[in-house]
Amino acid sequence: MKAPRHNLGWPAVLRIAMACLPLHCVLIAVPGSAAATRSLTDASLVTIKFDQKLNDQVSLDLTFRDETGRMVRLGDYFGNQPAILVLGYYGCPMLCTLVLNGLIESLQDLKMDVGKQFQVINISIDPKETPELAAAKKRTYLKRYGRHGAAAGWHFLTGQEEPIKRLADQVGFHYAYDPTLRQFAHPSGIIVVTPEGKVARYFFGINFAPRELDAALRQASANRIGSPIEQLILLCFHYSPLTGKYGQRIMTVVRLSGVATIVGLVAVMVLASQHKRKRRPAQNECDHSTAPQPANEKEAHA
Repeated sequence: MKAPRHNLGWPAVLRIAMACLPLHCVLIAVPGSAAATRSLTDASLVTIKFDQKLNDQVSLDLTFRDETGRMVRLGDYFGNQPAILVLGYYGCPMLCTLVLNGLIESLQDLKMDVGKQFQVINISIDPKETPELAAAKKRTYLKRYGRHGAAAGWHFLTGQEEPIKRLADQVGFHYAYDPTLRQFAHPSGIIVVTPEGKVARYFFGINFAPRELDAALRQASANRIGSPIEQLILLCFHYSPLTGKYGQRIMTVVRLSGVATIVGLVAVMVLASQHKRKRRPAQNECDHSTAPQPANEKEAHA
């Protein structure tokens, strides 16, 4: 009987390697000259995070403008369905786009449809952004989502500074603006809210497991509140060091992550190659032992 062969192809090797090397954070470095011009301090950056305010009530009377420029109440999107709340800004050059891309991928894997079983509400934290910019973003992501009826359930809002800050505070979303670099620093993630407007679940990062998101939406639709989760903080900010020492730490983390990735890939490739070589002698021995004997040997035994 022939021994089974285990042939690890390159796709399998890469999947194993990447599974062994999870991505913990994304840090983007800029030239050292930017360090002298940035106005945010270390202390202010530390405060930029999510505070998990589960079961807290969102003010449904807050007013914003939708992508058509019409004044709307936040409560217009609640009452019957849960909602996914996404805070960021439409002119963001960094992780805001990655958050929406990750959300799109998760939504496409759900059986539920935006607008039929739940709402998605994007709200810009930049009071200077316009409904025209929001409308352009909506067209882009509705096209990518590609499901009928989503336009009625996916909203891209803009507003004034006061309601933006009130909402951000209510859901524990801390952010800051750097006037020198003209960018916002803020945490990355999404928030699931019940039909009554209570915070039900947080998802941090830029990728959201479809199964967990589906479960969170179903629980929220029944006005059930989830549990706190471990935070993975990604700053949507053109990150530059304030001092040489601080910058060196960041770059050390990036370099070590790169080295770990290379070492992990090489190790998996070596192990796969050794495994394949060990299987070959076993295969040859198995084939030799089961090969038919010559006719003259059979007659001699007879």
